[in-house]
Amino acid sequence: MADKFTLILGDRQLSSWSLRAWLMAKHIGIDFETKFINLSAPSAKDEILRYSPSGKVPALMHNDLVIWDSLAIAEYFNELFPTSGLFPRDVNSRAIARSVISEMHSGFQSIRSSMPFSLNCGLSFIDSDELRLEIKRVEEIWLGLRTKSVDSGGYLFGEFGIADAMFAPVVLRFKAYGYQSKNEIVTEYCNTILNNQFVKEWCTNS
Repeated sequence: MADKFTLILGDRQLSSWSLRAWLMAKHIGIDFETKFINLSAPSAKDEILRYSPSGKVPALMHNDLVIWDSLAIAEYFNELFPTSGLFPRDVNSRAIARSVISEMHSGFQSIRSSMPFSLNCGLSFIDSDELRLEIKRVEEIWLGLRTKSVDSGGYLFGEFGIADAMFAPVVLRFKAYGYQSKNEIVTEYCNTILNNQFVKEWCTNS
């Protein structure tokens, strides 16, 4: 029997974590089904709990196995498809990738609260010192990684990987709220993400 993959996702318009898991699956090139759940619906929590024990999206169903949380899904995809390029080949680069992925996964609360994820444009954000510090940190990460991988591709570690999937929603947040970096390298990276075929597909079909 062929493997069956199903992603349980929230609204394209509102669920940044769903986007991350979806981008990874698209990058790998696997055949997968999607089940979108309207997170604004009163029954959303109960519906998600039918698939995910955490009651949150995304969740990945692989045959009879359920994996929840985007970071766990990322690591699982990497184990199943180790040659897909989700992580850099170099051991040191993989360690750095895991560091920035984990930092994104657990941090940047001011960006999340001041710039709620949306695919709309022309939105206004609540400015604060905390937000500016977090944006500065994001730019530091992007600038540092892009400077090292400038000759190997346009993504954080050259080729598209988990790190890019994790930061893609931040790029979309910056676009939605009209934030533009003054750093050319950061701007180029944002444009690379915005022009990624799968990011464009997600936004177009929202």
